[in-house]
Amino acid sequence: MPEACSLYELNERIKDAISVSFSQPLWVKAEISEIRENANGHCYLELIEKDSKSDRITVRNKATIWSFTYRMLKSYFETATGEQLHAGVKILIACTVEYHELYGLSLNISDIDPTYTLGEVAIRRQQIINQLQEEGIADMNKELELTVAPQRIAVISSSTAAGYGDFLDQLQGNSFGFQFYTHLFPAIMQGDRSEQSLIEALDVVYQHIDQFDAVVIIRGGGATADLSCFDRYSLAAHTAQFPLPVITGIGHQRDNTILDMVAYACLKTPTAVAEFLVNRMQQASGLLDEQQENLVQLIDEISEKHSNRLQELTRKLPQLLLGRTTEHKMQLERYQLQLKQAAKTIIANRHQKLSGYSQPLSILTNRLIREQRHLLEQKELQLKYINPLSILDKGYTMTYANGKRVTSVADVQSGDRITTAFKDGNTNSIAE
Repeated sequence: MPEACSLYELNERIKDAISVSFSQPLWVKAEISEIRENANGHCYLELIEKDSKSDRITVRNKATIWSFTYRMLKSYFETATGEQLHAGVKILIACTVEYHELYGLSLNISDIDPTYTLGEVAIRRQQIINQLQEEGIADMNKELELTVAPQRIAVISSSTAAGYGDFLDQLQGNSFGFQFYTHLFPAIMQGDRSEQSLIEALDVVYQHIDQFDAVVIIRGGGATADLSCFDRYSLAAHTAQFPLPVITGIGHQRDNTILDMVAYACLKTPTAVAEFLVNRMQQASGLLDEQQENLVQLIDEISEKHSNRLQELTRKLPQLLLGRTTEHKMQLERYQLQLKQAAKTIIANRHQKLSGYSQPLSILTNRLIREQRHLLEQKELQLKYINPLSILDKGYTMTYANGKRVTSVADVQSGDRITTAFKDGNTNSIAE
């Protein structure tokens, strides 16, 4: 039987070998896959490394930062990088390698180099920017047209954020009295869940897109490290392609985040966003006042033009009326002549037709002629009665005031200019 050792003895040998081989801390590059902090303040991580070509995980190890060390390293890292320690961050750590019979291999982290992460963050940031540009979406939101008077605002923020309150105070309390309608779409504004929460809020706004003119994403000050979610690809891509203008005011003074870069407009603070909207309304109000003045001026010009035209027509109306009366008189005379000629033609034709008939038909012919002659006389009499000039021929006159024929004394006011038409001409007078 071959010589054998117990499982415990094997693990003890592994532990001793690791202790001898890794007696001093090592600097190790890795990516955080998972991170959590327990109630005692200890930080537990899962570190991974991926294949550069396939992005497949090639190795995975557990790591620990004990509470005392974690408090110092966390603050140091966030201050130096502006980033939180979160999944996806690449870090350079000093660690000791330990082996436990029950828990296996683990790394105890004693230090962290933020300069390495800064470089990795800068590289990743530029990669995201390049990707957005290559996909042709980086400037899509910037190219949208913001309505002249944006009053219906969808607000994405935390309901408890001080910045949200500052935004509302500045917006609703504007000195110009402009009215705004705002609706809050709550979102988590910091931490690992913030990116997904912001995307979900944008999706909800999209469901009510016809009710809003613009979207604002705002937060209060907070730590610079809390801004890392605004440098993520998914949030930037959603914002860049959102069909409403997105205005950011996420309360920071350092270089713009990627979210700021793709948004329609970016301001430093929520208050600045409110001022931007108020200024936009002020510009719209000024434009409206200018257009109103132009409209009043145009109306005055049109009114004056038509007033002059009306006065000119009023002066010409009697002459036009007299000319039209003469024209109708001549037309009536032509109708009379045509009727007479037509009647004679009819009579002649019938007379010729009847002349060949026997004597008994002569009586019928004479009666028909008398009837037609009587009918013709009636037509002439009717034409005579409907001819306005027949009234003038009898010594009557027709009076016109303000371009209309006067049929009652109520149609004339004192001071009106009156035109009186006689059969042989017109006279003008002033009513008293």
